[in-house]
Amino acid sequence: MSIVLLVIVIALSVVFDFINGFHDTANSIATSVSTRVLTPFAATMMSAVLNFVGALVSAKVAETIASGIVNETLPAYVIAASLCGAIVWNLFTWYIALPSSSSHALIGSLVGAAIVQFGSLKAINWMNILDKVIIPLFTSPLIGIVIGFCVMKLIFFLLRNAKQQAVNHWFSKLQIASAALMAYSHGSNDAQKTMGIITMALVGGGIITPQAGIPLWVKIVCAAAMALGTSMGGWRIIKTVGMNMIKLQPVEGFAAETSAAAVIQIMTAMGAPVSTTHVISSTIMGVGSAKRFSAVNWSTAKSIVTAWVVTFPVTIVLGMGFTFLFRLFMH
Repeated sequence: MSIVLLVIVIALSVVFDFINGFHDTANSIATSVSTRVLTPFAATMMSAVLNFVGALVSAKVAETIASGIVNETLPAYVIAASLCGAIVWNLFTWYIALPSSSSHALIGSLVGAAIVQFGSLKAINWMNILDKVIIPLFTSPLIGIVIGFCVMKLIFFLLRNAKQQAVNHWFSKLQIASAALMAYSHGSNDAQKTMGIITMALVGGGIITPQAGIPLWVKIVCAAAMALGTSMGGWRIIKTVGMNMIKLQPVEGFAAETSAAAVIQIMTAMGAPVSTTHVISSTIMGVGSAKRFSAVNWSTAKSIVTAWVVTFPVTIVLGMGFTFLFRLFMH
């Protein structure tokens, strides 16, 4: 692997992380902005800082991406092709204001690129894909809906005799804490995917050994790129998640963010690259359903769920396409 190609891979990884930051900003702050608990500027700055902190804390998800998806060592141009596929899908879904999973976009594109490179499905660790991608794809939103619904019902029960004004006052403060926890959780899971990609390229280039783990400078670069992207704010998707799907009050925003952060932290501890987009969107659906089923704009929810389902197969095709294209230039 030439140094030039390695630099290109690292640059594309940083670009992906930056786009991931502003694409997924909605995950961290949509509820607190829509309930007017935080101003957009304050919410994005808080989210950026805590995304950075979260990204430095753990490396389990990064290790899953670096060595748990593809069984073979990938050339740099193939890794670059997979990043391009994920970037294109993220930009497309951002443009149409649809929250989709950056995690599944990256993994799907990586799978497609590896299949083309080795001409075989055996190059992919399908058991890990099943355990870490496919099963969480379906279970994490379901868990999110159930937990969001139950937490909201519990809060309704505990506050059944409380005055609405007092509830709004206290939960306006509590939601700042839940938004902070959500931003930290997003960083601790999402930024690690790009750390894994860069580490994969460094191992392929013989710069580090597979046993070396994730280098500190990789963690810092990815955390900074994620934080910078988050600070830019993905307002198009924030409107879809925080306003179009359900009209939230501070107590409901708190319930959604706390539920989502709990699910993400559990998945991060397991090393599972879960979609924060799926989780926060589904907890919002659960919280809305606890209020009343009609409180959720189910047409918006249907569009979001459709994006969840199609992201993985579409990005597999994109990864394949970019690998074919890059191979033409390499030979």
